[in-house]
Amino acid sequence: MKKEDHKPAADKETVSPQSNLRENIEAIIIAVILAMFIRTFVIQAFKIPSGSMKETLQIGDHILVNKFIYGVKAPFFNKTLIPVADPKREEVIVFKYPEDPSKDFIKRVVGIAGDVIEVRDKDLYVNNELQKDKPYVAHTDMRILPGSLVNRDNFGPVTVPEGSLFVMGDNRDNSHDSRFWGFVDLKAVKGKAFIIYWSWDSDNFNVRWGRLGDRIR
Repeated sequence: MKKEDHKPAADKETVSPQSNLRENIEAIIIAVILAMFIRTFVIQAFKIPSGSMKETLQIGDHILVNKFIYGVKAPFFNKTLIPVADPKREEVIVFKYPEDPSKDFIKRVVGIAGDVIEVRDKDLYVNNELQKDKPYVAHTDMRILPGSLVNRDNFGPVTVPEGSLFVMGDNRDNSHDSRFWGFVDLKAVKGKAFIIYWSWDSDNFNVRWGRLGDRIR
């Protein structure tokens, strides 16, 4: 009788290089889609380029913005798919700059729909009530400029229309805000700033370690 040859079975399947490559590409695609989803609907990072929000936010602060808190919006259409809540007074928000929607601005909400806003000799009044003792407000110029010259120190009164916000920078004497270009449409709001995750002082070439992890109030 002829003896049959018996070949040992392979312990593992041989994985081709093409299969490995496909798996890696799939993993990368999934990671990119997940990152884009998070950036579009949940959280987005921004860098502070100017001093209009000092001392709350410094030039070189890198912040995270909660985009879900004000509702789920359809990208590119400025339409809210799932409403959650509207911005409230004193919240710091990121929005599309009304005069150039390609730019993002960050300011503090001082007036919501129906509020009457007025600035008298640098003092802010909301519904004829003086907004005093706000620790985040800073004034760096002791001059008081007349309203006939510029809106910075004397402005209004104006009523915030429905579906809009009135915003100002914390650095009140050096902020280009609603006093100069008007209201922010709720549809233009991207989200609420809530934490500083990185801060770089380019003037002194160092990290502001003490600001990392600070909540934005």
